[in-house]
Amino acid sequence: MSNETQEKVRLDKWLWAARFYKTRALAKEAIEGGKVHCRGERCKPSKEPKVGDELVLRAGYDERTIVIEQLSAVRRGAPQAQLLYRETEDSVTAREHAAALRKAGALGIQTDGRPTKKQRRQIHRFKDQ
Repeated sequence: MSNETQEKVRLDKWLWAARFYKTRALAKEAIEGGKVHCRGERCKPSKEPKVGDELVLRAGYDERTIVIEQLSAVRRGAPQAQLLYRETEDSVTAREHAAALRKAGALGIQTDGRPTKKQRRQIHRFKDQ
């Protein structure tokens, strides 16, 4: 790809080519939904990313901070797609820490399940008082 065409890549197309999303429509949806931030701000799907831009991508519980290394509008294999960006060290450690907490069950409330009939009656009596 020549340098002139590399500079004219849309953000949704680059995210699709870098294999963050399966389709351009999903990439566009994520950008419009505020799940992709460029330089700390929400952006539009038509934004033209530049080499060195920092993107923050949220998907589920994970948040990735990546730096654009190369531009491409062509979707290729995963090994080539990983050369398009570099994830920051802080982002990697934060994701690993969050995954370890999720695995340990630290996030969220652990209960014994649904209340029994007796417990439900007690709850209703307490609310009525």
